[in-house]
Amino acid sequence: MDYIDELIDIAIKEDIGDGDHTSMSCIPNTATGKAQLLVKENGILAGMELAEKIFSKIDANLIFIPLLKNGESVKTGNIAFTIEGNNRSILQAERLVLNFMQRMSGIATATNYYVNLLTGLPTKVLDTRKTTPGLRMIEKKAVKIGGGENHRIGLYDMVMIKDNHIDYAGGIKNAIEATKQYLSKEGKYLKIEIEARNLNELNEILSAGGIDRIMLDNFNYDDLKTAVKLIDGKYETEASGGITDKTIRNYAECGVDYISVGALTHQIKSLDLSLKAI
Repeated sequence: MDYIDELIDIAIKEDIGDGDHTSMSCIPNTATGKAQLLVKENGILAGMELAEKIFSKIDANLIFIPLLKNGESVKTGNIAFTIEGNNRSILQAERLVLNFMQRMSGIATATNYYVNLLTGLPTKVLDTRKTTPGLRMIEKKAVKIGGGENHRIGLYDMVMIKDNHIDYAGGIKNAIEATKQYLSKEGKYLKIEIEARNLNELNEILSAGGIDRIMLDNFNYDDLKTAVKLIDGKYETEASGGITDKTIRNYAECGVDYISVGALTHQIKSLDLSLKAI
């Protein structure tokens, strides 16, 4: 069973428990019907495959007909899909589908907004690990659907030496050397990113070398421009720290390769969607 299947099973158990007693009490078991997903707000659609999986898990006999695709711009009044079959099954799946699709579409919409702010510039928008526990994979998938890029998925697929790691390790050089020794001993081939809090730390990092990307955290515009010149393409560069839609283009114009935006996944308004009987 893959992660998404397990997630759906948990969501079903959480919502349905020992039965949808409302539907079972007032809807005949043999009643059939049709419903459609109505878009009630402009944005970017996401979560279509997940919706189909949920309906199938609830009732394999339900007929799911997609009318739109992930990543499409949608407007109020658009119909994303129709679902047909047993009425009880449709009602049991309704809230689960909406919960996932509304959140994913909200993330995709917000990501697309940030990406469009950088039109004409090479800088890419990254997400972070500031995700809802248990929902990271679908939230990061929504970022990709919206046109953004995924940073590391978790603690396991990239080394990211941040300020606390540096302080606990006894300094930048110690942290980098210990990391390289660990990776060599464990036979792991992971990219190494390290955070610089100021230009002095950046110079220490450049002296030490042996990394792949430098995160320039909470740099002002002038220092960021200076940092990019000092790095001179030797390593990938990432700007982070309180960057908003009002400032992201200015940061990108400093020449960094990536900008990470935690708000893509932790300050999101879900897109308004509704499942309506037809």
